[in-house]
Amino acid sequence: MSAGQKLVIVESPTKAKTIRKFLGSEYRVEASMGHVRDLPAKAAEIPESAKGHSWSRLAVDVENGFEPIYVIPPGKKKIVAELRKAMKDADELYIATDEDREGEAIGWHLVQLLKPKIPVYRMVFHEITEKAIMAALGTPRDLDTNLVNAQETRRVLDRLVGYTVSPLLWRKVAPKLSAGRVQSAAVRVLVMRERERMAFKSAVYWDLKATLEKSATEFTAELKQLDGKRLASGKDFDENTGKLKEGLDVLLVDEARATALAEGLKGKALHVADLKKRDFTSKQPTPFTTSTLQQEANNRLGLSAKRTMQTAQRLYENGHITYMRTDSVHLAEDALEGIRKMVEERYGKEYLPAEARRYKTKSKGAQEAHEAIRPAGTAMPTATELKLSGEQAKLYELIWKRTVASQMVEAKKQSTSAIITAKTTTGEIAEFRASGTVVVFPGFLAAYEETFEDDAKTGGDRKQPLPALEVGDDLPCKEMDALKHETKPPARYTEAKLVKELEAQGIGRPSTYATIIDTIQYRGYVMAKGKQLVPTFIAMGVTQLLEEALGDVVDLKFTAGMEASLDEIAEGADGKKFLKEFYEGKLLSRVEKAMDIDARAICTIIKWDGGEVRVGRYGAFVDMNPEPKNDNEEPKRVSLPADVAPSEVDMPLIDRLVFLAERSKTPLGHEKESGLPVFVKSGPFGPYVQLGEAGTEKDDPKPKRVSIPDSFDPGTLEFDKACKLLELPRKLGRHPETEKLVKAGIGRYGPYVVHERVYASLKPTDDILTIELERALELLKDKKPRRRASEPLKELGEHPDGGAVSVMEGPFGQYIKWEKINTSLPDGVTAEDATLEEALIWIEARLEYLGAKKAAKKKPAKKKAAAKKKPAAKKKAPAKKKAPAKKKAAAKKPAAKKEATTKKTAAAKKKPAAKKAAKESSEA
Repeated sequence: MSAGQKLVIVESPTKAKTIRKFLGSEYRVEASMGHVRDLPAKAAEIPESAKGHSWSRLAVDVENGFEPIYVIPPGKKKIVAELRKAMKDADELYIATDEDREGEAIGWHLVQLLKPKIPVYRMVFHEITEKAIMAALGTPRDLDTNLVNAQETRRVLDRLVGYTVSPLLWRKVAPKLSAGRVQSAAVRVLVMRERERMAFKSAVYWDLKATLEKSATEFTAELKQLDGKRLASGKDFDENTGKLKEGLDVLLVDEARATALAEGLKGKALHVADLKKRDFTSKQPTPFTTSTLQQEANNRLGLSAKRTMQTAQRLYENGHITYMRTDSVHLAEDALEGIRKMVEERYGKEYLPAEARRYKTKSKGAQEAHEAIRPAGTAMPTATELKLSGEQAKLYELIWKRTVASQMVEAKKQSTSAIITAKTTTGEIAEFRASGTVVVFPGFLAAYEETFEDDAKTGGDRKQPLPALEVGDDLPCKEMDALKHETKPPARYTEAKLVKELEAQGIGRPSTYATIIDTIQYRGYVMAKGKQLVPTFIAMGVTQLLEEALGDVVDLKFTAGMEASLDEIAEGADGKKFLKEFYEGKLLSRVEKAMDIDARAICTIIKWDGGEVRVGRYGAFVDMNPEPKNDNEEPKRVSLPADVAPSEVDMPLIDRLVFLAERSKTPLGHEKESGLPVFVKSGPFGPYVQLGEAGTEKDDPKPKRVSIPDSFDPGTLEFDKACKLLELPRKLGRHPETEKLVKAGIGRYGPYVVHERVYASLKPTDDILTIELERALELLKDKKPRRRASEPLKELGEHPDGGAVSVMEGPFGQYIKWEKINTSLPDGVTAEDATLEEALIWIEARLEYLGAKKAAKKKPAKKKAAAKKKPAAKKKAPAKKKAPAKKKAAAKKPAAKKEATTKKTAAAKKKPAAKKAAKESSEA
């Protein structure tokens, strides 16, 4: 970098690469790879100057103004050094990090570390286009210390809550648990819903459905009244008793009555007694905010909140959309012009309102970007025109359609409701109702189709429109069915619904929701069943403890109030005062008092006469003898399967588990060849067959175990079938095309057939013990080979020191591999997006973290070094002499923020520095 150049620092290599395209040679754009300083992640990183204090473990000096102790994460030292080197010849420094609090804090930390003696400018933009970048360069501002203080207060607050409350969980519930300010509130929302489901009592009611015909068009109508009396429906029952609510004048029809009515009305013509039509409009949606984007991506594309934000991050950094962390629904004026032009060109003038629609943000304390999420620029290119693919194309298309729809006219609809009557055999008047909706003018629907929830809100009906009916029409009845209905408990939250609820309650910030949802699943508080988020028994126990111990501190309104306080700090309020009042006034005393809470009582989730379900160190279990009469009585306990939800536990399940536990003590028989006993047992992941006894020592060989398929009843499984299961996998024969064996077995995901590396799951009607080659070939047809674990997802290219750099898939996600060096892909980066340039930076950061550059050289160099061990040892000596220079540099760090760097020996055990997304909700 020659003298007179300007240094621009952003967070990621992708963002840097995009911005470089718009700037001339006088600018150098570099990436900080997210945060460059943070609170110590573990005790080994705490600097010596901070050790020995009562607050050392927190890394926050609670005795002196709640001053945080910042350190440079091991993986960031090289990056910081490179940024310092790049700044030496610069005459101006531009901080171009994201425009939210987190981005402002990253910029502030960069300035604190780099200590520039040149002018520093903060450039802000919400889209990465040439116009936006040049405008930001021309209108820079200073770093906003209020935003920095708000971010630092949140970070310190989360550290205080996490590090103070988590030890309480270890003592009262189970080891290795963690609590968090927002994390625990999100879990509580799920737990409260699960409690509603546990208290729910179902009810049964019946009605009739008639299939009618007019002009060769069939439609259905449902029985609503009988002789003027309304039939009971689901809304009429009390959720806690399963009985009709008091004071209701409704008719509860049982099976016998419904069947008799259906038989009596079959074949009769029904009469159209009344017909009502209503014209209405559906309003166009507002542009996307972070929250609504996460909800719609989950509902329409099946993307998790985390995946949505990762994909949106890539779209933003590549210059395709505006900034994706925003509470605002505002659209810039030049963007409105571009959108309206697109609507007129693509759909016609009739789809364009007379004036641009300007939406106002309702979110109180909106503190992120100042514009909604939309396609960047004004040209509004499609995903195809941008040559996007995969999830990026799908998400961009969703954003494009929503943005365009927000500037279109309303959809015009007409609903029709028909009352259709018939006389029963006993002379009663049965009143049926049918309804349907037609779109008169699509309006915004031409670009953005409504979802089921959207349609329900507008009073629409997703059924086909009714045929042209007239009052007085006699309609032939094609079918008359008696239908049984059972009331359902409140639905569990999906990711989309949880995001919506958190936003409605004011808990956390939309930019943190993805991290929160990911964290509570990773830490075992929540499991996903399909799209449902199900709290585990551990979550139930932890929530009970926090409610008992902290009271209103874990109340949802209190948590929302803390978010409001952070908003006030972003506007200039005193963050230190806020921390002091919360920590000393509420948190400390309550946690200390909670140490006296009865752990057994707090971990009891379900209780009935003669038994209870509790949470223990190794998960939930049933105790059938919680209060033994004497010490000689043996405990009667059985573990609950890990995938059983609290609301799914009932007496039939408990009786079955107890029966299986008793059955597991006695072998079904002894296997002929080995003479070993065969058992049917149950574990955390379901029932299985076991050959032989399990050893008590660590080194004892494990007995053979085979899972019992869902189609087999472990309670009645016979000895012969158990032995056949133990013989799996079975050889079915040779494939006619390859002459290779086809086998059948049971794996992690159930019964399967396999040919070489091509797998196919068995259908529910298939039997693993009797399936034959012909059926296996049918299942394997059109299946693709499973990729070997050693095969890369993507080859990025050659490392400068030799050896291929690849993206691999592992049990914990995608990662970069070079020689023996592995490093996780940063949040938001996928194999599809990763480049060799970025990978080399991540590898270097990993090498520094490991302190293992010598060991990571290419193989020929390794052999050469091995042949000359002594000279190699001598070469290491000079490196140690540089240590004093580092200490000297550390001594010059500002007193305003205490800071330190850790020794390489301590860093060698630490994982790569957490990415920016993780910081948004660290210990959330």
